[in-house]
Amino acid sequence: MQIRIATRADVPAILALLADDDIARERETAEKTRERETAGDKAVYAAFEAIDADERNELIVATEGDEVVGTCQLTFIPGLSRGGAERLLIEAVRIRADQRGRGLGGDLIRWTVERARERGCRIVQLTTDKRRTDAQRFYAALGFTASHEGMKLIL
Repeated sequence: MQIRIATRADVPAILALLADDDIARERETAEKTRERETAGDKAVYAAFEAIDADERNELIVATEGDEVVGTCQLTFIPGLSRGGAERLLIEAVRIRADQRGRGLGGDLIRWTVERARERGCRIVQLTTDKRRTDAQRFYAALGFTASHEGMKLIL
């Protein structure tokens, strides 16, 4: 497996990975689907361009041959707490369904942690939906601790 920064050509495969998820499907309503189809892919590609242009964001893909088999987004956040420590936020971690159970997810997360070290980060953090008990066990096995309670406000 190779891990690299995503290109514009990877966006369709990344979208397929993000959509292949029970919780993501629950969020999708017919109305949202119509809105997205009406807007086309403009918003998605604008988001990709914004991520790609921002030195504090990296959209990552894991590939085997020419196929995208995993993805995640990394955001490097400067902060005043902990003596000005920079932290890495990992989001939207996905491994293609037919590739799960092979250790690719662990390899991807270990790569992101090493990327954080390279950038001088002192903390790596992520959130996972409370319903994702398998994901919680997966992250705990990689050394993450459930130290905080996350909250969201959908706008």
